[in-house]
Formats: sequence, structure tokens, C-alpha cells
Amino acid sequence: MGSQGGFGQSKEFLDLVKSIGEARSKSEEDRIILREIETLKRRIVEPDIPKRKMKEYIIRLVYVEMLGHDASFGYIHAVKMTHDDNLLLKRTGYLAVTLFLNEDHDLIILIVNTIQKDLKSDNYLVVCAALNAVCRLINEETIPAVLPQVVELLGHQKEAVRKKAIMALHRFYQKSPSSVSHLISNFRKKLCDNDPGVMGATLCPLFDLITIDVKSFKDLVVSFVSILKQVTERRLPKSYDYHQMPAPFIQIKLLKILALLGNGDKHASGQMYTVIGDLMRKCDASTNIGNAVLYECICCVSSIYPNTKLLEAAAEIISKFLKSDNHNLKYMGIDALGRLIKINPDVAEQHQLAVIDCLEDPDDTLKRKTFELLHKMTKSSNVEVIVNRMIDYMISVNDFHYKTEIASRCVELAEQYAPSNHWFILTMNKVFEHAGDLVDIKVAHNLMRLIAEGFGEDDDAADSQLRSSAVESYLRIVTEPKLPSAFLQVICWVLGEYGTADGNYSASYITGKICDVAEAYSSDETVKAYAITALMKIYAFEIAAGRKLDILTEFQSLIEELAASHSTDLQQRAYELQAVVCLDAHAVECIMPSDASCEDIEIDITLPFLNSYVQQSLQNGAQPYIPEDARTGALSVSSFSNQEHRETSSHGLKFEAYEMPKPPVPSRPPPVSISTDLVPVPEPSYSRETHVSPPVLSASSSGSSELKLRLDGVQKKWGRPTYSSSPTSSSGVSPSPANGASKVEPAAPSTSRPRETYKDSKKAEVDPEKQKLAASLFGGASKSEKRASSTSHKASKGSSHSTGTSSVSKSSVPSTSEVKSPPQPLPDLLDLGEPTVSTIVPSADPFMQLEGLLDHDESGSTGSNAALDSTAKVPDIVSLYSELQVSGHDSSSTISPLSSNGSNNKNLKRTVSGGSPQGMKGPNLKEALEKDALVRQMGVNPTTQNPNLFKDLFG
Repeated sequence: MGSQGGFGQSKEFLDLVKSIGEARSKSEEDRIILREIETLKRRIVEPDIPKRKMKEYIIRLVYVEMLGHDASFGYIHAVKMTHDDNLLLKRTGYLAVTLFLNEDHDLIILIVNTIQKDLKSDNYLVVCAALNAVCRLINEETIPAVLPQVVELLGHQKEAVRKKAIMALHRFYQKSPSSVSHLISNFRKKLCDNDPGVMGATLCPLFDLITIDVKSFKDLVVSFVSILKQVTERRLPKSYDYHQMPAPFIQIKLLKILALLGNGDKHASGQMYTVIGDLMRKCDASTNIGNAVLYECICCVSSIYPNTKLLEAAAEIISKFLKSDNHNLKYMGIDALGRLIKINPDVAEQHQLAVIDCLEDPDDTLKRKTFELLHKMTKSSNVEVIVNRMIDYMISVNDFHYKTEIASRCVELAEQYAPSNHWFILTMNKVFEHAGDLVDIKVAHNLMRLIAEGFGEDDDAADSQLRSSAVESYLRIVTEPKLPSAFLQVICWVLGEYGTADGNYSASYITGKICDVAEAYSSDETVKAYAITALMKIYAFEIAAGRKLDILTEFQSLIEELAASHSTDLQQRAYELQAVVCLDAHAVECIMPSDASCEDIEIDITLPFLNSYVQQSLQNGAQPYIPEDARTGALSVSSFSNQEHRETSSHGLKFEAYEMPKPPVPSRPPPVSISTDLVPVPEPSYSRETHVSPPVLSASSSGSSELKLRLDGVQKKWGRPTYSSSPTSSSGVSPSPANGASKVEPAAPSTSRPRETYKDSKKAEVDPEKQKLAASLFGGASKSEKRASSTSHKASKGSSHSTGTSSVSKSSVPSTSEVKSPPQPLPDLLDLGEPTVSTIVPSADPFMQLEGLLDHDESGSTGSNAALDSTAKVPDIVSLYSELQVSGHDSSSTISPLSSNGSNNKNLKRTVSGGSPQGMKGPNLKEALEKDALVRQMGVNPTTQNPNLFKDLFG
């Protein structure tokens, strides 16, 4: 360990602290700590370590943890140290665990018993150490284990213990209010404790309680006033003074509590006036803590029932704050002034020059606080100066969050206190130009609505002048680069609606400007949509007025581009514009009347113009309309979507085992079925290009045939998708579609979805002299006049247009066959499920009819296999052979499997020999079947008699 250093610590520990302090970089500090961690890991596990050394190791672990490294390997040793009987070691252990562990750590359970034991100790220092740990380590689940002992300590003879017990109960209240709800009276009792420390600690939980429920503690106003009076009269011990201020933190907490209790209560506030006034006079303003108490007094005065003398005293203190050279005091004065103007707006006029100084201060934080103050004191007489100053500051700010806040405040003030609509439009143009992307799109809609409605009076000349000024300003702004999207939407709408209304500008000039906008912002589909609609309005107004259209090349190229756009909305607008241009004047005037953007559209949902058509259709035999809720079997939108979800999910991979074959069920006529037996089926000739084949013909057809697996109706899992005929039954019940898809009613209910629909002002001349600026901000004691929002600046909700969408009914694929069977959809390659199809007992023994296909030396085994039932668990390898594809040849080339044995044998021999009379020629079918079985193990479904693997794999 080396020689001893100061404070009883080893020289090695002191060198560690010194080296950490002298480290020149973070990497050097990390190397020192990592080396120390390795040393501690090695030494802390040594046996028989003296307690003094272990205490030092724990303190060194605290250094490691405080510098951001992991010291979890030593947590358990700190927990063990809390069990020690030595007070110094125990307090070191408690200090370490409160720094190492959180309330949800796994080691907390090992400390609860130790805390319970130490709370009962006769040594109050041990009790205090345990109470410190209680405040940091006890969670909501372990509160009941220590709560009774903590409550008992409220009556301890030592004031330090009582104070820490109050702090522990406050912590319990913060974690679980219900656990200490029955102990509220204890806080009231301890408010009258003889020790000021206990009383001061009680103020904290009482403040939290009063914040939630003020009425329950109104009776304590007298007690709080009495305590504050005693504190200000310096009746507390000198040990509670801070910079010659008597217990300033107790004073601040008491003022906060009185502000809550006196809010809106004249009687309670009247009991506070005297003590608050004395405190404001006696308080020392030469120190920071004195200024803090004065600031809290102003906050209290602004919260309780107003008193004239207190408000004047508060205004004098604010004046001192604002005249100070300290930016912190100026900031505090601006904030306090903002509180007072809510009660008396005229207070700000006394400090107008000081506010102007703060507005021009280089301190950005102070400047922001001043703008908050100006926002609170805005009225119709000074709104122009304040908003212009805020816009100028917004342009210079790079912080997007604060820029958004400034923009929203400018819009809010302009909408509430705008002296004229013309000023409002110019102000909004400036806001949009410099912060358009940060402004809510509703502001743009409000601006368009204001321009359309005008002044809301019967003064058409004023409205026309307003719109003309808007058009002029937008034609000047539109040439500037990189305008925000929302502002461009407003510009396009105004130019399309009122660009040619006053006759100052020709349609060709306005059209060219709009085409330039659409070309410059080609990536913004919303802007292009507004542009094409504006063009449609301009040409429609020209056609309705009977003027000659001058089609620009820019316009034609834009229409051709949008007509081929990937956006269906832009396509539709382009085609509509082409159609409008070709109409006559009367039709265009009816479609797009001039200046009709603010007209209310009346919608009659009964559609009475269709009554005659409906009556005529009913007389002709049409079915009457059935309401949607009265239709049987009508699916709601939700159930329809759920059904589609189930259909989609049913197409996933399935890992369940295959079901056992079902017991045979006879049917008439014998349908196509799944079986593991070999049955003779007709094999017509077909071309390789055929991909969809009709169902198998009737068993009574005549002609040549060949023995094949009867797998018609079986869905192919691999290879190319083919159509398989479904079996029919005599009952006529149609099978369910493949892949588990349920049939949908042909007329699904249609649903309607709402179609998604979509202000360079001249700066106020500000005189450099502060007197004129102050006169603009504070001059005139006019009351706050808010503009009526119903007719000018408050936008109503836009009507949403809905378009109906109808669901598409599903249909099955029809097939043509001699035996009519219900249609069945094409199989899904990803559906690995097994369809439920009943097996049919063959009319003849399939193995007996295989004689001649196999060699003579295996006829015995074939005969033995013939005894197996058709529902055997292990099918023969030949049962895996592929289904037969049948082409549309006539039935004369097929032969019935029920024909005579002789003809069957001939056909069998003819099949084996490849069509020649001799049976020795052609491929060996036994080897072909074995190869086929091997291929099927690889997951390939052959589609021909001699499978082509690549064709089946890649289809």
C-alpha cells in the first residue's frame, strides 16, 4: 500500500486523485481509471483484507463510478460494509450504496433488513445514515417495510432525526401518495416543531399538498404568515442566516405557499399584505439571495388578490432590476414585468426605455424574454411596431424551433390586432416568405379566405382594391427563388382567382407567371396542382367573357407533361383543363362562375332530380332500392377487410401434418377423386404449349386409353399453375374455392372516403431615437382591442368532398366440359394446405389392371399388394405420379376403363410398347417410375409422361 498520506489515506490513493486532476485529456483520464479498475479487481477479492483498506477500496470505487466507468464488481462489498458495526465503516457503506444503486437494483433486498435494524439503533448517527438511505433506495414495494419505523421517528428526541424522518415521508409521498395519505396530519403537527430545521423541512411536503388541494389548507394561512413574520424579524438562530439574510430559503418557500393560498381569495390575501410589504422594505438588494427573495415577493404580489401599494412597491423593484448592468437582474426584471402587466397593463409604460434597451441587447436570451414581454403587452395601437420587430428578429434567428415559435406569435398577433386587412396580408406575406415551411397550413387557408371574403361589408370597391394589391404583391414576390410551398399555394390561388379581375394584367401574362411557378417547382405536386387549377380558372373566365384565348407554348408543354404524370390527381386536372378549353361560353360559365369561391354549396342528399328516372325504372320492372342496413348478407367495410386479411393469411406456408385419407363415400356419377390407387384414365394427346386444360371426360367415352394415376382435382403444389377440375356430387353442392378463400357477395357495399383536400410588406419606419420607438410601443392608453374573428381571420372548417369506392366482386374461372361441374379458381403455388376431397372406391381392382406393366418375376408382390385397402397409410411409390393434363380431343380416341379385359390388355400392351404391337420396344416403365419417385422427393411435379426437370422447375 505504501506510506500513509494525509487524512489517514494511503499515498497510492492520494497519487490516484492527483493523477486524475492532472490529466490533460479524457483519454489519459480513461487510461488511469482503467488501470485502477484492474488493480481494484485484483485486490478486492484478496482474503482477510483489513477494514481500513476495504474502506479505502470502496472510496476508490466511488471515484471510478463518478468518472463514468463501471464499478459493479464492487457493489456487493459496499453492501457488506453497511452491515458493519463500526459507525465510520457503516456510513461509508451507506454513502457508497446510495451512489451505486438505484431503487430497482437487485441488491436492494439485501439492504432492507439492515435499514430496519439501523432505524431502531440507539445511536442517532446510525439512524440518520439509515434515513438517508431510505430516501434514495426504498421503492414503492418496500415502503410498507420501513414506514412504521419512520413514522415512529417523528417523535425522536434529536431534531436531525425528526428532520430526516419528514424528508423520508415526503419521499414516500412522491413515490406513492396513497401510502402516506393517512399521515397528512403529521405534517401539520411538525409545522409547529420547536426546531426551525424540522419546520423548514415540513414546508416542502406541505407545498406539494397545497398545490393539489388549496381549500383544505386555507386554515394554515395564519400559521404561515406568523412563521414568515418571525423569520423577517430575525428570531431564528444565526446559523440559519445566509449572506446576512435570515433563513432566505425558508422565506422563498413560504412566499410560494402564500401565493397559492391567496390566489383569488381576498380575505386570505388581506392577511398577507402587511408581512409581504415589510419584507419588501427590509430585504437587502445588494446580494443575489436578497434579489431572489424580492423576485419571489413580486411573484407572490402578482398571484394574490391585487393591492395597490404592493403593486407600486413591486414596480419600483422591477425598475431597479431593469436599470442594473447585470443581465441576470435584467432578465428577472423582464420576467417580473410580464407578470405585473397581467394585472395592470399601464405598469409597462413606466419602463418603456428600459424595455427598448433589452430589445437591442446583444444577449440573445434577454432578447427572447423581451419579445415574450412584448407579446403579452400587444394591443391594436402598437401591433405594427411589435410584429415588425419580431419579424426582423425571426429573419436573423437560425434556431428552427424558436423561429417556429416567433412565426406563430406573429400570426397570432396579426390575426387578433390587425389594424387593416391590407396590413394583415402584407404581414402574412412576409411571414410566409421567411418562415413559410414552419407555419401551419391553416394560416394559408385563413389568408385565402380573408382575400376572398374581403372586409365582410358591402364595400365592393374596398374588396376589389384589397385583391388587386394582393395580386400586385404576389406578382412581385413570385420571381424570388426558393419560396415555401404553402406560400406558393396561396400565390397560385390568388393569381388564378383574381389575376385578371381588375383588367390590369392580361391572361397571357398571368398564365406565363403560373407556368413558370409550375416549372420551377416541378418536384412539388401540390404546387403543380394549385397551378393547373389556377390556369383552368383563368381560361374559364376568358372563355365566359368571350375573349380570344391565347394558348402559350409553355401552357401546352405543361399540359402534355401533366397528362402523362404518374400522379392521377395531376392527370385528372390536366384532362379537365383540356375539356374546359373546348367548351362553349355558357357551359364554362355554369361550371366555373366568376368570384364564386365563397359561395355556400347546398347539397341535397336526397338527389330529387333522379325521381323521374327512378319512377320510370320501377314501372319497367326494376327492383326497388333496399337500404344498406336492411340488406341480408351485406358485409361491412371492416368485415370485408377482415375477410381479405384472412384470405391473405390463409395463403401462407403450413407446417401441419397431412391428414389421413377420408373414408370412401360413393357418389353418382363417379367424380374425379384423390386416391392412392392406380385406376385407368383416358390419356388423350395434347400439345406441350397447352397450360390450361379442361376437365376429364366421361368414363363412358370410347377410344384408346392408358392406365394413369387418377389425380384430377388435386391441386399442384409446385411447377406451373394448372387448372384442375373439381369433383361433383349428386347432391349438387358446389365445393368451396381453393386456398381456403371464402366467396364474397357479388354486390359488396360501397364505401366513401373523404377526399383529401388541400402574406413584402413595407417595414414600419422606426425612428432611431428610442423616444419615438417607445411612443410607438407604449404610447396611448388604449385598451386591448381584439378583432372579431368570425368575419375576417378565423377560418371555418373546409368541406370535405368524398368519392365513393366500391369493392370488386370475385369471380371464378369458368370451364367447359361434358359433365357440368362448379367452377374452381386456379391453384395458388404458395398454398401448401391439403384440400378436403373425399376418396372414392374404384370400380375395379387397380392392381389387377397393372398386370403387364411390371415384370413377371414381381407378379407375386403385385398380387399381395392388391389386398391392401385404398385408405392404406403407406401408398405405393407409383401413387405419387403426376396428374394428367387433358386436351380437348374428341371422345372417339379414348376407351372406357370399364371395357372388356381383352381390349384392356391390348391397350396395355400397346401402351408399354409405345404404340407398336411388339411389347419389347420403348422405355422401361419400371425404371421410369423409380426415377419419377426420386424426382418427386426433390419436390418436382412432372407434367408429362417423361418429365423434363428444367421445364417443371422454371415453368
